[in-house]
Amino acid sequence: MVSAGYDDAVETRELRYFVAVAEELHFGRAAQRLAMTQPPLSRAIQQLERRLGVVLLHRTARAVALTEAGSVLLWEARAALDAVEAAERRTRRAAAESPGVVLATKAGASSELLSKLLDAYAAEPGAVAVEVMLCGPGEQEGLLRDGRADVALLHRPFDTTAGLDTEDLHTEQQVVVLPAGHPLANRPHMSIAEVTTLADLPLPRWPRRGGGYPDGPGPQVRDHTQLFQLIALGRACAVVPESLRAHLRDDHATVPVPDAPTVTTVIAWPAHSRSKAVADLVRTATCL
Repeated sequence: MVSAGYDDAVETRELRYFVAVAEELHFGRAAQRLAMTQPPLSRAIQQLERRLGVVLLHRTARAVALTEAGSVLLWEARAALDAVEAAERRTRRAAAESPGVVLATKAGASSELLSKLLDAYAAEPGAVAVEVMLCGPGEQEGLLRDGRADVALLHRPFDTTAGLDTEDLHTEQQVVVLPAGHPLANRPHMSIAEVTTLADLPLPRWPRRGGGYPDGPGPQVRDHTQLFQLIALGRACAVVPESLRAHLRDDHATVPVPDAPTVTTVIAWPAHSRSKAVADLVRTATCL
């Protein structure tokens, strides 16, 4: 965010100040959050408005509100600050004594694919150490975008890949997981409509719902381990990729759900990445 000359360049510090005020909509609370006093914060926001030549905030004695221009800057400033933080993390990692690659993946998902990928990459000339970050559903995308991970295994339609470079690795159908012995456990298939109307086995609620996760009125779950325990107890059911069958116990049953959206595992990385290690890892993944 730079205008005509360097003297008019917006500073990262000013963006942080503005985001704090825009989120708090109160100069006093924003100053406290930034561990500074209010007068220099007010002056910094005024200077930012002069640099840009726009009014960012409507101020009265009782309230602070964003202008349309302020709303745009809030969105853009958050993205810019996230990008700066991600760049800092990746730069420090690249300068480490033993640089490596951080790969984020959902715990329990794509385990066979991940094992093959790690073994195949380790056999490549010039391979570096790969740190695997196991996380909950939907978390690996955030780790990749904020720079804590260099590459990730994501799953469409659950994860958003907009703005990332990706390669498709594997596509699979979905199944509904039921308690073993349930009257419907021997069905040859079920529809999404049938699954969502099971009165005795409600679909769970996810804290961070992904685009492809059917959400329901059932218990809130944090991860698949908790989910599968609840299913075995007869408290819930769930629609999951069929590869998760490998993690189920004898007290679970699965039924295909042909009209559920297919799930595609992709390897994703930042579009601007220039890491040779990331490129080599991606190339290995696409050759499996």
